[in-house]
Amino acid sequence: MDPAGRDIHGYHAHVYFDSSTRELALRLRERIGAEFDVQLGRVHDRPVGPHPRAMYQVAFEPAQFARIVPWLMLHREGLDVLVHPETGHERADHTRHALWLGDKQPLDVSVLRDPPPR
Repeated sequence: MDPAGRDIHGYHAHVYFDSSTRELALRLRERIGAEFDVQLGRVHDRPVGPHPRAMYQVAFEPAQFARIVPWLMLHREGLDVLVHPETGHERADHTRHALWLGDKQPLDVSVLRDPPPR
Protein backbone atom coordinates (compact mmCIF):
# COMPACT_ATOMS: atom_id res chain seq x y z
CA MET A 1 0.00 0.00 0.00
CA ASP A 2 1.32 3.45 -0.82
CA PRO A 3 1.72 6.16 1.87
CA ALA A 4 -1.59 7.77 0.89
CA GLY A 5 -3.39 4.47 1.46
CA ARG A 6 -4.04 3.71 -2.21
CA ASP A 7 -3.25 0.53 -4.05
CA ILE A 8 -2.88 0.31 -7.81
CA HIS A 9 -5.53 -2.15 -8.98
CA GLY A 10 -4.77 -1.80 -12.69
CA TYR A 11 -3.76 0.61 -15.42
CA HIS A 12 -5.42 2.24 -18.38
CA ALA A 13 -3.72 3.45 -21.53
CA HIS A 14 -5.81 5.84 -23.62
CA VAL A 15 -4.69 6.07 -27.24
CA TYR A 16 -5.79 9.32 -28.91
CA PHE A 17 -6.42 9.82 -32.60
CA ASP A 18 -8.19 12.05 -35.10
CA SER A 19 -9.71 11.44 -38.52
CA SER A 20 -6.29 11.44 -40.19
CA THR A 21 -4.76 8.93 -37.73
CA ARG A 22 -7.80 6.73 -37.05
CA GLU A 23 -6.68 3.80 -39.25
CA LEU A 24 -3.18 3.94 -37.77
CA ALA A 25 -4.69 3.87 -34.26
CA LEU A 26 -6.89 0.89 -35.14
CA ARG A 27 -3.90 -1.04 -36.49
CA LEU A 28 -2.05 -0.27 -33.25
CA ARG A 29 -5.09 -1.47 -31.30
CA GLU A 30 -4.98 -4.80 -33.18
CA ARG A 31 -1.26 -5.18 -32.46
CA ILE A 32 -1.78 -4.46 -28.76
CA GLY A 33 -4.56 -7.05 -28.58
CA ALA A 34 -2.44 -9.66 -30.34
CA GLU A 35 0.71 -8.97 -28.31
CA PHE A 36 -0.71 -8.63 -24.78
CA ASP A 37 -3.37 -10.00 -22.45
CA VAL A 38 -5.39 -6.79 -22.11
CA GLN A 39 -8.96 -5.59 -22.21
CA LEU A 40 -9.54 -3.41 -25.25
CA GLY A 41 -12.21 -0.79 -24.73
CA ARG A 42 -14.56 0.52 -27.37
CA VAL A 43 -13.31 2.92 -29.99
CA HIS A 44 -14.78 6.37 -29.31
CA ASP A 45 -14.80 8.56 -32.42
CA ARG A 46 -15.58 11.65 -30.37
CA PRO A 47 -14.51 13.01 -26.99
CA VAL A 48 -15.90 11.07 -24.06
CA GLY A 49 -15.53 11.58 -20.30
CA PRO A 50 -12.48 13.67 -19.51
CA HIS A 51 -10.85 12.90 -22.86
CA PRO A 52 -10.70 15.82 -25.33
CA ARG A 53 -10.24 13.71 -28.46
CA ALA A 54 -11.32 10.46 -30.02
CA MET A 55 -9.64 7.53 -28.29
CA TYR A 56 -9.81 3.96 -27.09
CA GLN A 57 -8.79 2.49 -23.77
CA VAL A 58 -6.50 -0.43 -23.05
CA ALA A 59 -6.88 -1.86 -19.53
CA PHE A 60 -4.14 -4.03 -18.06
CA GLU A 61 -2.92 -5.53 -14.80
CA PRO A 62 -0.10 -3.96 -12.75
CA ALA A 63 2.17 -6.94 -13.44
CA GLN A 64 2.05 -6.08 -17.17
CA PHE A 65 3.17 -2.46 -16.80
CA ALA A 66 6.86 -3.23 -17.39
CA ARG A 67 6.07 -4.96 -20.70
CA ILE A 68 3.26 -2.83 -22.11
CA VAL A 69 4.46 0.71 -21.38
CA PRO A 70 7.96 0.28 -22.88
CA TRP A 71 6.35 -1.40 -25.90
CA LEU A 72 3.99 1.57 -26.30
CA MET A 73 6.95 3.95 -26.03
CA LEU A 74 8.51 2.32 -29.09
CA HIS A 75 5.42 1.35 -31.11
CA ARG A 76 2.84 4.10 -30.57
CA GLU A 77 3.39 5.36 -34.14
CA GLY A 78 3.50 8.99 -33.02
CA LEU A 79 0.07 8.81 -31.38
CA ASP A 80 -0.49 10.49 -28.03
CA VAL A 81 -1.09 8.07 -25.16
CA LEU A 82 -2.16 8.68 -21.57
CA VAL A 83 -1.20 5.93 -19.10
CA HIS A 84 -2.66 6.14 -15.62
CA PRO A 85 -3.14 3.90 -12.60
CA GLU A 86 -6.48 2.78 -11.24
CA THR A 87 -6.54 3.56 -7.51
CA GLY A 88 -10.16 4.66 -7.13
CA HIS A 89 -9.08 8.30 -7.10
CA GLU A 90 -10.05 9.26 -10.66
CA ARG A 91 -8.89 12.86 -10.64
CA ALA A 92 -5.47 12.11 -9.16
CA ASP A 93 -5.06 9.04 -11.39
CA HIS A 94 -5.66 11.10 -14.55
CA THR A 95 -3.54 14.08 -13.43
CA ARG A 96 -0.91 13.76 -10.68
CA HIS A 97 -0.24 10.07 -11.31
CA ALA A 98 -0.48 10.17 -15.12
CA LEU A 99 2.25 9.34 -17.61
CA TRP A 100 2.10 10.84 -21.11
CA LEU A 101 3.67 9.39 -24.22
CA GLY A 102 3.66 12.10 -26.88
CA ASP A 103 1.84 15.36 -26.29
CA LYS A 104 -0.10 15.94 -23.09
CA GLN A 105 -3.77 16.56 -23.80
CA PRO A 106 -6.00 18.94 -21.79
CA LEU A 107 -8.41 16.74 -19.83
CA ASP A 108 -11.81 17.86 -18.51
CA VAL A 109 -11.18 16.90 -14.89
CA SER A 110 -14.57 18.29 -13.80
CA VAL A 111 -16.15 14.94 -14.76
CA LEU A 112 -13.73 12.91 -12.62
CA ARG A 113 -14.55 11.95 -9.05
CA ASP A 114 -12.44 11.06 -6.05
CA PRO A 115 -13.87 9.25 -3.04
CA PRO A 116 -14.66 11.39 0.00
CA PRO A 117 -11.86 11.70 2.58
CA ARG A 118 -11.81 9.04 5.27
